[in-house]
Amino acid sequence: MAAETVIQVRDLVKQYGDFTALGGISFDVHHGEILGLLGPNGAGKSTTMKILTSFISANSGSVQVDGIDLFANPLAVRERLGYLPESTPLYDDMIVYDYLEYVGEMRGFSRTECKKRIADVTRTVGIADRVGSVIGTLSKGLRQRVGLAQALLHNPKILILDEPTGGLDPNQIVEIRKLIRELGKNHTIILSTHILPEVRQTCDRIVIVHKGKVVADGTADELEGKVGDRTHHLVVGVVRGAADSDAVAAVLAALPGVRTVTHQHASDHPTPHDTWEIVAERDMRAEVFQTATDQAWSLVELRRKHLDLEGIFQQLTQEG
Repeated sequence: MAAETVIQVRDLVKQYGDFTALGGISFDVHHGEILGLLGPNGAGKSTTMKILTSFISANSGSVQVDGIDLFANPLAVRERLGYLPESTPLYDDMIVYDYLEYVGEMRGFSRTECKKRIADVTRTVGIADRVGSVIGTLSKGLRQRVGLAQALLHNPKILILDEPTGGLDPNQIVEIRKLIRELGKNHTIILSTHILPEVRQTCDRIVIVHKGKVVADGTADELEGKVGDRTHHLVVGVVRGAADSDAVAAVLAALPGVRTVTHQHASDHPTPHDTWEIVAERDMRAEVFQTATDQAWSLVELRRKHLDLEGIFQQLTQEG
């Protein structure tokens, strides 16, 4: 049974004068999913987030959120969304409880209901013991949790988090990632980031955006398979000193189907053999093995290197 689609984005275009921030983005988000919107800075991630939350308008395209047309009924959509912008909008001189109470009042909660919701969300995000603190005295990590608390206050079906770990130290990043995974048990989440480990450790599926367009959509394993089919990366190891390294590189580079040959220097690869990485159009292990035999190289390593998420990102977002 197919998962329920809670957000459907089709052909979304956003232009600022002559600059096209989004050039026709389309993707779906399914119920209970943590979707990572990944791309380099300036790719269009934040623009997409701002349109989904009706913070800014689009030039064309359509967005359905929980079956509601975003552009026809933005208020109904906002009721279903919790939003944490890249720059968390907090009032430094307010006490955490007072700030959340203020947010609750704007959402129309009664005082009793607001009190209950504040207790629930502060416990959920781990700041129940800091509700009496002045926001301006909190660390970046705790401030981010306050921002998450305001996004969760009305118990939205969908959370939209724009660069939620930006500016945090390593320990805070780990804690926020863990919190997001916990929140994903009860909420559908869209998470934007340009940090590669973020999507691998946090997200169920990845949409990669580059220059305002979607260039990939799938799980990390699916993307590795798709991109891996385009090029093959082989690692070749020859006993150090058994053959001239320049000669080995030249012979490998001359093989039909080889695109590049890169020598891994001993300082970078402290093994008793020299190593080369080959990027080829196909799996050339048989040809490389036969070449090594013909050249009388002392071959000690020959394997296909699986492309990791960083390699996928580089291939899909490279210039040109």
